[in-house]
Amino acid sequence: QVQLVESGGGLVQAGGSLRLSCAASGTFRSIETMAWYHQTPGKQREEVATITSGGNTNYAGSVKGRFTISRDNAKNTVYLQMNKLEPEDTAVYYCYAIIVRSTPAGGRTFQYWGSGTQVTVSS
Repeated sequence: QVQLVESGGGLVQAGGSLRLSCAASGTFRSIETMAWYHQTPGKQREEVATITSGGNTNYAGSVKGRFTISRDNAKNTVYLQMNKLEPEDTAVYYCYAIIVRSTPAGGRTFQYWGSGTQVTVSS
């Protein structure tokens, strides 16, 4: 089985910083795209930032210039450095990954989600 485990959430004042981490564990061949999403009550989960296996990144407009996504392929871990946090960034943050696993039919991609970590930014 494959698991994604997030850490690093918490309470911070506006203007502060937090760093989220998400480590993939289990048996798999490789990890393709990794990403962070966030969700607030009553709203759909939204993409915050993505990073490909080659290191190409993409950001939501609301976080561009403030957040940085990175990954350590040797540790199967993705990070989200969040700077200049705003109360509007308050949400549950979820890690997402597309992972290649071996199956009787060969290598196949599967999508996985972490269980989420709360980020609260006070004004």
